[in-house]
Amino acid sequence: MGACETIIEGTIPTGGLRLDRALADVSGLSRERIKALMEDGRVALAGKPAAQASVKPAEGTPFTIRVPEAVPATAAAQDIPLVVVYEDAHLIVVDKPAGLVVHPAAGNPDGTLVNALLHHCRGQLSGIGGVARPGIVHRIDKDTSGLLVVAKTDAAHEGLARQFADHSIHRVYQAVTTGVPVPVAGTVRGAIGRSERDRKKMALVSEGRGKHAVTHYRTLEVLDGAALIECRLETGRTHQVRVHLASIGHPLMGDPVYGRTSSRHKPLLARLGFRRQALHAAELGFIHPASGESVHFASPTPVDLSTLIVELGGHLG
Repeated sequence: MGACETIIEGTIPTGGLRLDRALADVSGLSRERIKALMEDGRVALAGKPAAQASVKPAEGTPFTIRVPEAVPATAAAQDIPLVVVYEDAHLIVVDKPAGLVVHPAAGNPDGTLVNALLHHCRGQLSGIGGVARPGIVHRIDKDTSGLLVVAKTDAAHEGLARQFADHSIHRVYQAVTTGVPVPVAGTVRGAIGRSERDRKKMALVSEGRGKHAVTHYRTLEVLDGAALIECRLETGRTHQVRVHLASIGHPLMGDPVYGRTSSRHKPLLARLGFRRQALHAAELGFIHPASGESVHFASPTPVDLSTLIVELGGHLG
């Protein structure tokens, strides 16, 4: 147990209930809080990580919930520069730079996108995400760059969340892989959940343990021992592109968690100072939750990634 954790242990008192509801009833935590803890790998059922909130465990099944130390009640507004691609009274679309964390959490109490949004939007963000995640409908990793939509109103949040849930959001990522995928275009399917070997990582797991995930990819250009590819996400799971491409033997170049930099590319990455996974959220499209209109946004390839592509023999544009 970590020094800043509270452990809740017990057994399921009544069978036939959804896991999130059963745990909420017995722990006093909200169902949304239970789901968030499950996503973070902090809930175990019968000694194994619990990944599906909808499962109905039997009465008497043992459970463990590890609740981390509470973050400050509210995030502080901070004057952090933002690249705003679109904004209206209902939502805001931003182009997040690599290195910026989306919301406050342990290890990153401030200096996040949420802190920047609270300043820019003067606190006018949806409250559905909770006090630490106001307006946040979806996330991209700290060291992934690109487009993110944030809700200003609860109605917009709910409308966007429904589209993410039914997988109707248009999301295209630009990535550089180590090696060239074979076939050069295809679909990777595989449930994603917390790794049993390393709780800080995600991994391909059985459908019963993880969340269904589908990534469509196609090679745009063959590079020097690498490939520039486009990924279209049918689902949006934590680290989905990174895990799926690593699973077919072609992890993202520069990925410190799921990849291993080859001796061939180490000097280049060191010279460029490229210290992140080569992944960029380039396109984002959805139905505007207020107007009902279809909207689409695009983000240009950031300088660090475009420089890497050119150095590998690629041609942008």
